[in-house]
Amino acid sequence: MLVSIRNVTKRFPSHDALAGVSLDVAEGDVVVVLGPSGCGKTTLLRLIAGLEGLDGGEIWMSGRQVAAAGRSLVPPYRRGIGFVFQDLALWPHLTVRGNLEFVLESARLPRAARSPKVEDALRLVRIEQLAGRYPHQLSGGEQQRVALARALVGRPQVLLLDEPLSSLDPELRTVLRAELAQLQRLLGITAIYVTHDRDDAAALARRVVHMRDGRIVVVDHMSPPRGTSVKAT
Repeated sequence: MLVSIRNVTKRFPSHDALAGVSLDVAEGDVVVVLGPSGCGKTTLLRLIAGLEGLDGGEIWMSGRQVAAAGRSLVPPYRRGIGFVFQDLALWPHLTVRGNLEFVLESARLPRAARSPKVEDALRLVRIEQLAGRYPHQLSGGEQQRVALARALVGRPQVLLLDEPLSSLDPELRTVLRAELAQLQRLLGITAIYVTHDRDDAAALARRVVHMRDGRIVVVDHMSPPRGTSVKAT
């Protein structure tokens, strides 16, 4: 398994965010984690990425243990993770190109190798013309594409997406949802997508994991999403 989550628990002072969660994600799989706010979806992504520590259980990636109770065994930047945050978390003082270059610099990629990867990522999400702009100069949909390009620029093993479309209007959300599905099929990337929207799940998932109160309650296997033609916006 590419990602193996084994009996993971996470406690906060006010509540238990995760209570004995186990989940395997194979290479190329697209798993949508569906559930209401506060059920533990975002916490699960942050644990996989190494942004939070476990209180119990283990996380393995590509056959290597990356986290155990009270211990991070592999730092976030070495886990092969791309993360699209709910609030996008673009660096406002950097241009679009700068946001992508910073990811590669942090990964200690040689300077000469960065530019081709940045150009590829910009082209994938069709924002080459925005490379010199700053986040505050972009529309919501354009910012969303930048966040996705930044997550993909290092060609991660696993793409984590935390409610990435929640702030968009319904029409743009439909367009970007279809583009996400197309990108996943094009790249064959493994993805774990957190949402409370059932339309997202129907369009993107091969498996839908339903969470409630920090536990997985149901796993549904879906038919592969059909190809959809979309227009750039």
